[in-house]
Amino acid sequence: MKIVYMGTPDFAVAPLEAIIEAGHEVSAVVTQPDKQKGRGREVQMTPVKECALKYDIPVFQPVKIKEKEAVEQLSKYPADIFVIAAFGQILSEEILNMPAFGCINIHASLLPAYRGAAPIQWVILNGEKETGVTIMQMEKGLDTGDMLLKSVVPIAPKETGESLHDKLMEAGAKLVVEALSKIEKKEVTPQKQDEALASYAARLTKSMGEIDWNKEGEVIERLVRGLNSWPSAYTYFHGKTLKIWEADAIEEIAEGNGKLRPGCVAGAEKDFFDVYTGRGVLRIRVLQLEGKRRMTVREFLAGYEVMPGMLLGRKGDN
Repeated sequence: MKIVYMGTPDFAVAPLEAIIEAGHEVSAVVTQPDKQKGRGREVQMTPVKECALKYDIPVFQPVKIKEKEAVEQLSKYPADIFVIAAFGQILSEEILNMPAFGCINIHASLLPAYRGAAPIQWVILNGEKETGVTIMQMEKGLDTGDMLLKSVVPIAPKETGESLHDKLMEAGAKLVVEALSKIEKKEVTPQKQDEALASYAARLTKSMGEIDWNKEGEVIERLVRGLNSWPSAYTYFHGKTLKIWEADAIEEIAEGNGKLRPGCVAGAEKDFFDVYTGRGVLRIRVLQLEGKRRMTVREFLAGYEVMPGMLLGRKGDN
């Protein structure tokens, strides 16, 4: 099939490569404009653009895909179908109806659950046991179109947002190739989404990562995993941001002189230190102090003192 592919981040690279390797003709890749990043403010291409250039595929980077000039340009690329994966802009109805087979989307959840911008992270935050990928026929609503194919992906006990991202990216790459074959042969049966089962995965913000020590240890531990690698879960240590990268939720520990309030250090060992939460403790194993590299607690304790009763968090918290 002739395809126009729309995507921007790393998640969209593997499906694009799979489509190319399956023998489909990608007439153009549409991605977000290049942006300045880092301290040097150097202009960086999107991961999908880098992939497209590697295969000598024309690249189109509209600031606003809905504008008349962008729509006209898009119509010039020959395509039986548009494939979308984390493109980052909403398509107009005119664009959705442009190719003969319409537009399909690779969505990183088992729809109708977790519609929206951040399904990968929210399934971990909410303690789900499985998720997956849905190939969906796009329509005007937000992830509301008919479902074409699904692939279930189990969530491991210590799954992080980053590791699950990679699993779903590979699952999406495999599934979209299968979907394109079935669509071309007219072997796919669209299935309506049950609105009663729908849920929404809101966009992530940096402020979401600040740890509320009054919450249960299990909830905080899922926050650590779900927001790894961005925006990360964090607290404060002597006024400096302290990111938590690996931790365990522990139900009970020896109380010593009695349980302190949430956010207080319960005790420290060579390879970890425990912090009281609203229920149980969080056993911290890997962290990163503001201005420093990521390190194990053993490395951290070689340079910083962590004592029972020490309070983590902003001054006046808890």
